Amino acid sequence: MAEKANLQREDFSKWYIQTIQKADLMDYSPVRGCMIFKPDGYEIWEHIQEEFNRRFKEEGIRNAYFPMLIPESFFTKEADHIEGFAPELPWVTEAAGEKLEERLALRPTSETMIGTAFSNWINSYRDLPYEINQWANVFRWEKKTLPFLRTSEFLWQEGHTAHADEEDARRRTMKMLEVYKEVVEGVLAVPVYEGQKTPSERFAGAVDTYSIEAMMKDGKAVQAGTSHYMGTKFAEAFDIKYLTKENEHVYAHTTSWGVSTRLIGSLIMTHGDEQGLVLPPKVAPTQVVLIPVGPWKKNPAILEKLEELQKELKAAGLRVKIDDTDNSPGFKFNEWELRGVPMRIEC
Repeated sequence: MAEKANLQREDFSKWYIQTIQKADLMDYSPVRGCMIFKPDGYEIWEHIQEEFNRRFKEEGIRNAYFPMLIPESFFTKEADHIEGFAPELPWVTEAAGEKLEERLALRPTSETMIGTAFSNWINSYRDLPYEINQWANVFRWEKKTLPFLRTSEFLWQEGHTAHADEEDARRRTMKMLEVYKEVVEGVLAVPVYEGQKTPSERFAGAVDTYSIEAMMKDGKAVQAGTSHYMGTKFAEAFDIKYLTKENEHVYAHTTSWGVSTRLIGSLIMTHGDEQGLVLPPKVAPTQVVLIPVGPWKKNPAILEKLEELQKELKAAGLRVKIDDTDNSPGFKFNEWELRGVPMRIEC
């Protein structure tokens, strides 16, 4: 007997696209390289956010939000930074029918905007460390795109901190890499390698870049998170100074670190199989699906029992759905398997 075709093995990219489409996670946008997050796809991201937010707050890091439009002059202050991002920057040049005096970039990352704010907010050693995080969308005009993994617009978090000295800044850099590894391995069940990027791979303008790398089933690695020690380079460019206890003005040491919706693509490529999506329970939009089988429409007690079970499971903090559609049991089993629901209960 001929071996059954295995699309995942024969054409991994095609398998990946089919898996996310059948799971109803996304749709394509009319804008090239951009995607629409459908409810299940976005809810996975929400649960990932919850896991990181809890840990950030335990570290004393608070959330903030900065404008999406960044003046061109901000980028020119740090030469390596603008050189690194220039090819990917989309620009706004006109508004209300008039040409702008200065071009505005759609943010590729926020070091320049936040560096400018830090220069106004940080004055004394008493203000340090200053540590914030932002959940936002960013734009990098990609030539080749793949849903969740590489798109022209994507969602992420970016943490930015300023410290009195190199030792404290490097401690924060490595601690956030540790937090990333904890969530990616412990919550998403995606094994990673951690280490330092080579000079040619490090973040534009950083002194040192560290990352966690996840190996996919096709043998390729995905950068699952990065943490950067920026030294005083951005502080010097944006005049982030503070007054020491000895009444000297010195530059702060800064860091930045981030993960993105690329994590969704990574967990799909790590856990998905020929039957469809496989989701870790902590981030699955639906953790338990209850399916009535047999002549349940003629026997109200079946649905009543499932509703009672649903109430108990919800009270325990689980995300539960009852599939009481008129589709056949076989159709329902296949549908929820495609969506990656961790547990199915039939009654």
